[in-house]
Amino acid sequence: MKDILLVTPPFTQLNTAYPATAYLKGFLNTKDISSFQMDLGIELITTLFQSQNLSKLFDLAQPQIKSASDNAQRIWQLRAEYIQSIDGVILFLQGRNQTLSQLIASDDYLPRASRFDQIDDLDWAFGTVGSKDKAKHLATLYLEDLSDFIIECIDPQFGFSRYAEQLGKSASHFDQLYSKLQEKPSIIDQMAWGILEAKIVKTHPKLIGFSVPFPGNLYSAFRLAKWIKSLYPMTKIVMGGGFANTELRSLSDVRVFEFFDFITLDDGELPLELLWKNIQSKSSVEHELSLEYKRTFYLKNKRVFFDDSSKQNDYSQKDLPSPDYTDLPLEKYISVIEVANPMHSLWSDGRWNKLTMAHGCYWAKCTFCDISLDYIRRYDPNTASTLVDKMEQIIAQTGESGFHFVDEAAPPTLMKAMAQEILKRNLKVSWWTNVRFEKSFTYDMCRLLRASGCIAVSGGLEVASDRLLDLINKGVTVEQVAQVTQNLTDSGIMVHAYLMYAYPTQTVQETIDSLEMVRQLFEQGVIQSAFWHHFALTCHSEVYKNYTKFGIEPHQNAYTFAHNDIEFTDKTKIDHNRFAYGLSKSLINYMHGIGFEMPLGEWFDFKTPETKIPEDYIQNCIQTDDSALPNDSSNLIWLGHKPIVETYAKLKKGQEQKRVKLQIHTKTDLFEVKMDYHQGIWMAEMLDHSRIDASQKLTFGAFKSGFESKFGNFELFWHASAMEQLRSFGLLFL
Repeated sequence: MKDILLVTPPFTQLNTAYPATAYLKGFLNTKDISSFQMDLGIELITTLFQSQNLSKLFDLAQPQIKSASDNAQRIWQLRAEYIQSIDGVILFLQGRNQTLSQLIASDDYLPRASRFDQIDDLDWAFGTVGSKDKAKHLATLYLEDLSDFIIECIDPQFGFSRYAEQLGKSASHFDQLYSKLQEKPSIIDQMAWGILEAKIVKTHPKLIGFSVPFPGNLYSAFRLAKWIKSLYPMTKIVMGGGFANTELRSLSDVRVFEFFDFITLDDGELPLELLWKNIQSKSSVEHELSLEYKRTFYLKNKRVFFDDSSKQNDYSQKDLPSPDYTDLPLEKYISVIEVANPMHSLWSDGRWNKLTMAHGCYWAKCTFCDISLDYIRRYDPNTASTLVDKMEQIIAQTGESGFHFVDEAAPPTLMKAMAQEILKRNLKVSWWTNVRFEKSFTYDMCRLLRASGCIAVSGGLEVASDRLLDLINKGVTVEQVAQVTQNLTDSGIMVHAYLMYAYPTQTVQETIDSLEMVRQLFEQGVIQSAFWHHFALTCHSEVYKNYTKFGIEPHQNAYTFAHNDIEFTDKTKIDHNRFAYGLSKSLINYMHGIGFEMPLGEWFDFKTPETKIPEDYIQNCIQTDDSALPNDSSNLIWLGHKPIVETYAKLKKGQEQKRVKLQIHTKTDLFEVKMDYHQGIWMAEMLDHSRIDASQKLTFGAFKSGFESKFGNFELFWHASAMEQLRSFGLLFL
């Protein structure tokens, strides 16, 4: 028996657990509140895609086949091959049947339908030998074919990472969703309920909590809550998560509480703790006892009531425990590769432990963002030692050493401190996160991050136009982005750029010029992946609050359910939707390293202006002058091993000069740095003082003045080949 059952409803990611319930479970452990968590999405996917159940789906689809598309009819005709192969493919994608990769990578093992029509050049992308990544990509296309079949012939709401998403998007009124919930449940609905009911029978919870992060989770949460109410009427049900936090802040439709007893907003720890205390006291909101809640909706006197009576502050990030992944079936998650691009595949390939460096955003100024909401506005960072403690605890629990830090924008200062802490502990991890492309990311900073295990970053370039970046209040320029992405790429860190089009006041010329900037960034190799997003106006953004400044006219519609996305009229009258296909098509080509020579206008089926951006703009941006000395306050950090000091003599003009070789072992080689004897002995001492675990940091100012006091001309020493070698071997100035 458990006090609380925490549920992530279908669907989120296939390859890794959405972390909300793990955060809550870790917190509840510290309060002696027992809980059980489940990711119903992955449980449902791995149940659905079993040979026995897939066979049932084909049987259900039979009445639809005569009127189905040619593609669906082909899959139907090949149903025996799909049923025969599905179990092995799922095991392979779970990492439990790797010897199958050679067969899957061959041309005649998997049945193929329309998803294979535009298949990537696999030999170019994965090599000519049968690779596991090539097999993953083919297996992904195979599953997407089955998904297309399910959508067409069985359940049009289905999707691997979302379910009935359109019912949750911009649902200003509850009518459509409520009507859908009165209909007969689909076979997928019924399978989800069967899995959930088994957990309820096992755990006998008094409270069931649904974490609903996205619109694509909303319908399933309501459908499952309806079942619970009909069969377990005494069990209380609460909904929280990202969807509620952004969309349901103005909720007023009483029908919602036919399904849920409570809806909480923002951080879930304290609201859930107080809610549980109230349930434990066997109190009832109808009795109007003096109960305290935190950001909680419930029904009172047949009206929706919002209670934020508790004066207790939310828990600080540094005081919250490590997420607890107990109960989640980590072995069931499946890794897929949708696009043959190493950076792009990180979102779907590999089981990443999710963590945050900080609550909120340290910048919190971008005008399109929900900066008025708690999850952005309230900045509360962890400490580096706390973060690495949590990483070690999660590795011990899950056996996985990969981390995806899901910050809105990871703070550079904390990233630097965390990287040093990882290196001090000699912790072997790989990690990636979201950043702002700000000037803090120098080449040496990026090398430090890479040494600690950072493999990739994603960041917002948005509209690659300095005028619009200024209007967005992004705090960066295109030139700065180019320089930072070069630093990241040169240090071995992959870069993904979030791009935006249709921003208010954006002209057609600026759209084409932005595309040219993106083309050049890919051509120069400083970004490896990107995605274009259409601008969306939200009621929590600065654009909405000051809409006249941005030349738009919002459509002020009534709402009783969700309230976030706002329809509007842009006074420019430009139909930005026309650009969607061309922007996407060009980007796919650029990510595969092709199409750079094509005129921009050829990506579109309508006439566009010539770009005004010089063809060497980005190339000029990244040609920086490295002659400047670091700031005196910069710290020296030596990432290499302790050098072996070997003396030798050198004859110069008949005179024997005493010299030093600093022999430096790396993982792959042995290097020698030859120096004047006295300078070499001094330098070896400085390297020892600069090691990552040194108790006191050596500053560049002290390093420079120390040299000058002993040897004189520092600039000559700084630009000498010996110093350049040491910097290339791991001497950083941060």
